[in-house]
Amino acid sequence: MNIPAKHLPAEERRAVTVEAVVSLAGTQNPSEITTAAIAKHMNLTQGALFRHFPTKEAIWEAVMVWVAERLIGKIDQASQGITSPLLALEAMFMSHVEFVIEHPGVPRMMFGELQRAESTAAKRMAQTLMQRYAERIRQRIEQGQASGDISPDIDVQSAATLFIGTIQGLVMQTMLSGNIQRMRQNAPGIFAIYRRGIRSQ
Repeated sequence: MNIPAKHLPAEERRAVTVEAVVSLAGTQNPSEITTAAIAKHMNLTQGALFRHFPTKEAIWEAVMVWVAERLIGKIDQASQGITSPLLALEAMFMSHVEFVIEHPGVPRMMFGELQRAESTAAKRMAQTLMQRYAERIRQRIEQGQASGDISPDIDVQSAATLFIGTIQGLVMQTMLSGNIQRMRQNAPGIFAIYRRGIRSQ
C-alpha cells in the first residue's frame, strides 16, 4: 500500500523527496526544478518540504549522495565475483548504462553540478563520486596489467578517464537523439572498441 508523502516518517520523506527530484530531472532541465515543483510533485506544501531540508541546496546535496550510493553500489554489484579484469570492466560499463536508462535525470544533474563555477556541497559530492568511480576503474586496470590481460604500456589514469568519458559521450549522444534506450544497443560495440585499445596484443 502506498503511503501519501505527507504521512511518511522523516527519513522516508527525505528519500521520497530525492526520488522526486530524480524523476523530475528526467523530464526537465534540473536547473529549472524549483522547490515548489518538487512539493507539487509530492503533493506537499513547500513548508512541509523545508521541514526536512532547510534549503534547496540541501536537497541537491542529498540527491548527489543518493546518486553516488546507487551508482557505486550498482557497479560494485555488477563486477562482484568476476575475476577477469576485462570482464569486470565490461560489467561495470554495462551496469552504468543500465543505471542511466533507469534514471535519465541523473546525468543531467551531474553535468549541471559539475559545470557550476561556484563550489557547492552537491558539486563536491559529484566530484567525489567521479573520484571514487575512477579509483575502481584504475584498480581493475592495474589488476589486468598484473595478470597480463591489459597492456603494461597503458597509462592507467588515462585509461580510467577514457572509460568514464566514453560513457559520458554515449550518454550525451543518446540524450541528443531523444532516445535513451539506444544506449543499450550501442554500448556493447563501444565497449568492444575500448577493450581492444587496452588489452594485451
